[in-house]
Amino acid sequence: MSDRNQKDWNPRAESVLDDQIAAYDEMRGRCPVAFSDYLQWSLFRHEDVMRVLNDHDTFSNAASRHLSVPNAMDPPEHTHFRRIIEPYFGPTAMREFAPQCRAIAEAVVGRLPFDGEVEAMTEMGQDFALEIQCAFMGWPTRLHEPLRDWVKRQQAATLAGDREALGGLALEFDGVIREQLVSRRAMGDAAPDDVTTRIMQETVEGRPLSDEEIVSILRNWTVGELGTISASIGILMNYLALNPELQARLRDEPSLLTAAIDEILRLDAPLMSNRRITTCPVEIGGRHLAAGERLTILWGSANRDEAVFSNPDKVNLDRDPKDNLLYGAGIHVCPGAPLARMELQFFMEALLEAAVELAPIPERPAVRALYPAGGYSAVPLICYQRQ
Repeated sequence: MSDRNQKDWNPRAESVLDDQIAAYDEMRGRCPVAFSDYLQWSLFRHEDVMRVLNDHDTFSNAASRHLSVPNAMDPPEHTHFRRIIEPYFGPTAMREFAPQCRAIAEAVVGRLPFDGEVEAMTEMGQDFALEIQCAFMGWPTRLHEPLRDWVKRQQAATLAGDREALGGLALEFDGVIREQLVSRRAMGDAAPDDVTTRIMQETVEGRPLSDEEIVSILRNWTVGELGTISASIGILMNYLALNPELQARLRDEPSLLTAAIDEILRLDAPLMSNRRITTCPVEIGGRHLAAGERLTILWGSANRDEAVFSNPDKVNLDRDPKDNLLYGAGIHVCPGAPLARMELQFFMEALLEAAVELAPIPERPAVRALYPAGGYSAVPLICYQRQ
């Protein structure tokens, strides 16, 4: 028997969408495990989220209706695919990609005006995400603009709840990936030695990966990266513009940058949620859930839980990083975390080394993104030439 007949909140209410972070903070204290028609069961507390992440037998990751490798898989299937994927983000792979990653970060930051306005989400965040992801995958630069247009249409369809359009967009994106597979097969031994070509040559349990599995892996890497990296850049640039003292301190003490990035993104989540499904009846947060119930893990709430993070709105560079769920936890912790951390580190290093200071535009504040996106949809800033 489930408590799901009780509707505890409306995630699509205007008051929630206007400021997701504030709404989640309120829900965490009022109803930390809450039901709604839109998100089903939402988890707001760090403690409950950690329980779900560490008990994959009760809370299954197989919550997608479509093939999602390995995101929507449980052990042992999940384990087999993680063994294939993790080396692509291991120390050797990161060292090899680092020079190109740094060069792209410096080139994007180099487009900032010395004195003038910049819209940080489109001109910095999206540009960097598109360029860095295509470079990592080995995809041609001609895909930058088509992918930018695809992201824009995908976001619009998501906000509109247009399932038919989303289905078409998914097929369209899969087509982009399949074109890359076809072209590499046509090139034979002359195919570039890049991430896409290498993943095509992998095997799992003694058999080659199917095209469906390859497409799923590359789709998860690319779509996830385009959204979260661009959101992270917008959040970081906006925060530094609003906090000039920290902006100056990080220039003077660059060794603090790694902790600062994770801490800023802890209090303002670039990825708002993930899903799970119960495999058996369970009680969590005082609520009774039946088997087959869908859960929404709200990272944007759990990472601000006062029971774990004192003064959660404050950037504290001395916090224990083990509690930060920016990249998840447990067996499903984000395999691409090393790549994301390197990309953000290089971008922020280039930004702080640039000859400009960032400041907000008071009459045009940043515009919050709407669920399921995190961060901002627009971040207008002013750049001043640094003396």
